[in-house]
Amino acid sequence: MSFTHPSPPPRTETPATCEVPHFAPVRVRGGRYQLGRLVRHRRRALAAGLAVTAAALVAAGPQHTDRARGHPVADPVRHHRAVEMVAAPVRITDGATVRLLRPGDRVDVIAARETATGGDAHVVARGARVTKVPEPLDGSVDSGALVVLSVPRSLAARLAGAGATARLAVTLC
Repeated sequence: MSFTHPSPPPRTETPATCEVPHFAPVRVRGGRYQLGRLVRHRRRALAAGLAVTAAALVAAGPQHTDRARGHPVADPVRHHRAVEMVAAPVRITDGATVRLLRPGDRVDVIAARETATGGDAHVVARGARVTKVPEPLDGSVDSGALVVLSVPRSLAARLAGAGATARLAVTLC
């Protein structure tokens, strides 16, 4: 015995037609100009894309693994020693120049030697930080003036040696 579904009777009724009311056209705001605006503001769009990428990378965080890419695990990590800074008193030939200095200034120290063939000058220290400018004891600037610089220990020895054999000058950085 087979079972069949009876088909629904065909519809002969159709709805009556009606008139569609008049309405203003629907427009998407700025849709027509978005492509032109994007082309004009390419740099801004690129910067926004880079900012989003950077934020995603920061949010992802560093991937902690046992070894860094490209370095074998057997290589020991080398720790750099902190450079030991010392206070080096330096006598500068031109005392008036030293009076222009203030603690915190950065200076280059230049050694000038008088030789039989002429003068020879070279930079002894670059970017040394001034820590103190002591007041001259006798008030004269003819014998130069003292300035205290913060430099690495190895550079302090070179400054002392240069001060014993040459005239020292400073330039502000």
